Amino acid sequence: MSRNRLLAAISETNSTSPTAYGTGTSIVCRELMAKTGVAFPEAHLDAEKMAALALAGHTVLGFDVVMPLFSVCHEAAAMGCNVNWGGPDAMPESGKPIFRDVDDIRVPPDLLTRPGCAVPLRAISLLKKRLGDAAAVCGKVFGGWTQAYHYFGVERFLMGAIDDPGRTQQILERLTPVTLQFAAAQIDAGVDCILLADHATRDLCGPGMYEQFLVPLHRRLAAEIKAPVILHICGNTSDRIGMIAQTGLAGFHWDTKTGSPAEVRKLAGSRLALMGGVSNYKLLRATSAEIAADSQVAAQAGINVVGPNAPSRWPLRWPT
Repeated sequence: MSRNRLLAAISETNSTSPTAYGTGTSIVCRELMAKTGVAFPEAHLDAEKMAALALAGHTVLGFDVVMPLFSVCHEAAAMGCNVNWGGPDAMPESGKPIFRDVDDIRVPPDLLTRPGCAVPLRAISLLKKRLGDAAAVCGKVFGGWTQAYHYFGVERFLMGAIDDPGRTQQILERLTPVTLQFAAAQIDAGVDCILLADHATRDLCGPGMYEQFLVPLHRRLAAEIKAPVILHICGNTSDRIGMIAQTGLAGFHWDTKTGSPAEVRKLAGSRLALMGGVSNYKLLRATSAEIAADSQVAAQAGINVVGPNAPSRWPLRWPT
């Protein structure tokens, strides 16, 4: 069964573990929306449509895992951001920042019943009922580092990380309950694993900053989320994979900008499961034979879950 294969692949990183296929990030593109008859923005706002579009990851693409949260804005919407949910040719945007200082942060008591969270929770339940053991259901949450971009603005938050690290630490501490609550609710709804997306790319978060702020945070999330957690970071992460491997996270979804599958496996060591290995750019341009060859190279190098790498932000080109 695909579900069992995926779970074994991310929990057993020795050479005898089976290779699974798929991704914990969104697989939605124009062609898939046309094939399912479900498009954005409705797929962000209607649980039945969200589940139907996510299901195509298994029924159409044949992946061992499906993931129904197609945007970066669900927690932001539930926290009070004025989200523009986009359309068939546009990804959602969270709108203007809503906080200026750490004391402004308030986690709504009804966070999980607001549509931003409630819709994907219902979609997860639907997927679990429809799939059973046929494929794994992956949830998705965002860490406080990424959430802060929405609530404070990217520039303000990142400048604060340099100018006032104590305040930045307080922000992360106050936003961590959002991540933990949403993850726990997704587990209760039936997910088999959780993708933790934290946009700490090298251009936004240097290795020293990652070690200072995010290693402790990711270690805490790995310990407190009661399901296998797969971290997702875009871009070249060769300078932090060794640190990620020390957090206790089950896996890491890596970008092919980091290096070849063999190089990334060496950097990660033997204990951290790896997801990815196939370039999105090649998916858009290469032949089926070339993609099959790249997939085989990744599997032979010890990539546990072979599939599209950490995605670009092009509209409807493998969005996060």
